[in-house]
Amino acid sequence: MNKLVYIALAGLVVSQLQGCAAAVVGGAAATGASVALDRRTTGVFVGDQEIELRAQKRLKEAFPKNAGSISTTSYNRQVLLTGQVQDETIRTRAGEIVKGIPDVRAVYNELSIAGVASLSEDANDTAITSKVKARFLRDETVPGTKIKVVTEMAVVYLMGLVTQEEAHLATEIARTTNGVAKVVILFELIN
Repeated sequence: MNKLVYIALAGLVVSQLQGCAAAVVGGAAATGASVALDRRTTGVFVGDQEIELRAQKRLKEAFPKNAGSISTTSYNRQVLLTGQVQDETIRTRAGEIVKGIPDVRAVYNELSIAGVASLSEDANDTAITSKVKARFLRDETVPGTKIKVVTEMAVVYLMGLVTQEEAHLATEIARTTNGVAKVVILFELIN
């Protein structure tokens, strides 16, 4: 019952951010399926989605021309910022804006000072993420559905609640995936 309440609240949050009804219904269904495969509590899962939405909204307001180049990923109330910005001032300010969002425990500011990534670079990052996730799912010793994979400029970021052994195995799989330049581990270890 609690999961349904949280799903409904997630739908309400999304609708208040001027989304369309189809996105709310589809988002609620996707949220329900994702929550079942996650180690986070339903409340934290929904909270992470809310943090991502708030972060994108605040960054868009602060940097109308640059917000599209900044990606936010929240996992267990820790936020990863990736993408490209024009200078160190914008990079630093983006981190401060996200730190100011309620319930954010930590911000990993991995924004690079560079021009906007090309379509081919974005496509390459998407392909790398897909390859890493597929390899996780094929390996029964790695909880692939419980690990968030984000790739930016061939650098793979791994987030999730995992054991020490799962972290080691997942890192090895990501590190040995074709096209990966570097792996950044942002796991939280559990017993």
